[in-house]
Amino acid sequence: MLTILGFAMIATFLVLIMMKKMSPIAALVLIPALFCVFVGKGAKLGDYVLDGVTDLAPTAAMLMFAIVYFGVMIDVGLFDPVVRGILKFCKADPMRIVVGTAVLAAIVSLDGDGSTTFMITVSAMYPLYKRLKMSLVVMTGVAAMANGVMNTLPWGGPTARAATALKLDASEIFVPMIPALLVGLLFVFVLSYVLGVRERRRLGVLTLDEVLVDEKAEVKVDEKETETVLVGAGSGNGKNAGNGKNAGKGTLPTGGAGSGTDADEQDDDFQGLDPHRATLRPKLYWFNALLTVGLLTAMIMELLPIPVLFLLGAALVLTVNFPHIPDQKARIAAHADNVLNVSGMVFAAAVFTGVLQGTGMVDHMAKWMVDVIPGSMGPHMALVTGVLSLPLTYFMSNDGFYFGVLPVLAEAGAAHGVSPLEMARASLVGQPLHMSSPLVPAVYVLVGMAKVEFGDHTKFVVKWAALTCLVILGAGMLFGII
Repeated sequence: MLTILGFAMIATFLVLIMMKKMSPIAALVLIPALFCVFVGKGAKLGDYVLDGVTDLAPTAAMLMFAIVYFGVMIDVGLFDPVVRGILKFCKADPMRIVVGTAVLAAIVSLDGDGSTTFMITVSAMYPLYKRLKMSLVVMTGVAAMANGVMNTLPWGGPTARAATALKLDASEIFVPMIPALLVGLLFVFVLSYVLGVRERRRLGVLTLDEVLVDEKAEVKVDEKETETVLVGAGSGNGKNAGNGKNAGKGTLPTGGAGSGTDADEQDDDFQGLDPHRATLRPKLYWFNALLTVGLLTAMIMELLPIPVLFLLGAALVLTVNFPHIPDQKARIAAHADNVLNVSGMVFAAAVFTGVLQGTGMVDHMAKWMVDVIPGSMGPHMALVTGVLSLPLTYFMSNDGFYFGVLPVLAEAGAAHGVSPLEMARASLVGQPLHMSSPLVPAVYVLVGMAKVEFGDHTKFVVKWAALTCLVILGAGMLFGII
C-alpha cells in the first residue's frame, strides 16, 4: 500500500506542476501533507517537516546569499569588461561570434539564474547574428547548452535540489564533479567552434562595410514599396546605418572599418548591459574581481562551508560597494524575487522529502524498484541514473525529478552498494538538455528575445545537448566520479 501511495503522490505532484495547476512551492507542501493524512500519520506531519527544515536550512542559506552576491556583482559591473572583450574578439567572423556566445553565456551563468544569463547574452549577441544573417538557432542552442552545464553550480538549482533530496552537502556533490563538468563545457566550446566554422563557410568573414552595402542593396530592391532610406557606410555624416542614426545595437564593433564612427563608440553600442547604470562601481572593479576569485577558490578548497562563504561574501560586497543603508536595501530588494522563489522552494521541499522519508514510502518504493531492476544492473545504478536523467529532466521539472524520482533511485542504488553521492552526481548529467525543456521558463526568455520559434530551437538543440550530457557522463565514469 505504501508503495502505491508513494508513486501516486509523486505522480500527482508531477501532473499538477506540469499542467501548471499548482505552483511547485504549493504542490511541494500540500500534496505530501494530504498523502501523509491518507497514510494515517497526519499527527506526525509536524515532526517530519521540522526534521526536513533542519536538514535543508544550510542549502537555503547558500542559495539566498549566492543569488544576492552574483546579482550585486552584475549590478556593479564585474562582468561588463568580459562582455566588451568578447564582442571585440568576435568582430564580424561567424566562427568567433558563435564561440563568443558560448563563452559569454558560460561566464554570465555564474549568477545561477538562467533568465539573467539569456537576457545578457541575447542582448549582446543578437545584433551581430542579425546583421550578419547568421542562424539564430545556433545562438539559442549554444547559449542554452553552456548555461545547462553551468547550471550544475551549487547555487544554480539542480545540485542544491539533489543535496536537499538526499540530505547531502552540496559541496561534496559538486566539487568532485568539476573535472567532468569542465570536459562538458570544453565540449560545448568545441561544438560552438564547429558550428561557427559551418556558419563561416556559409556566410564568409565580412567587414562592416560589406554588411552595410549588402543591407543597402536589399533595401533598394524594396524601395518603391517601403520608401526606406538607408544611409550607407562612408556617407560622411559620421554615422552608420539606419535613418541617419547609429541604429542602436546594429553596428558591428570591427574597430576601424572605415564607417566614420570610432571604435569606442561602436564598443559602447555593444555593452549588453546598460553602460550608464547608476549601480556601476568602476573604482572597485579589482576589489570585486579578487573577492570573487577568492570566494570561488575557498569554495573549491572547502576552507569553509559554502553557505558561510556566500553569507560573508554577500555581506562584504554590499558593505563595500554600497556603504549607505538605503542603497543596500535597494540592491537586496532588486534580487528579492529570485531569493524568495528559490529559498521558498527549498523549505517547501522539506515537507515533500520529510513525508516521503518519514512515512516509509520511499523505502517501499525503493524495494519495489530493486525487485524490478535486473540484478546485473544493480551495481550500475549510477550509470542508469545518469542515462535516465536525460529524458526525465527534459519531460519533467527539476523539482519533480530531484524530489520525486531521485530519492527512489538512490534508495535502490544503496541496496546494491552505490553511494548517494554517486547517485547525486549522476543525476546532474542531464542539465544541458534540461535547459531547453518546455518546462523551463528561462528558455522562453531565450527564444523570445532571439525571435526564434521554440520548435526550431528544439529541433536544433536536442541532439547536441543530449550528446553533451553523454560526454559529461562518460567523463564522470572515466574519472571515477560516477
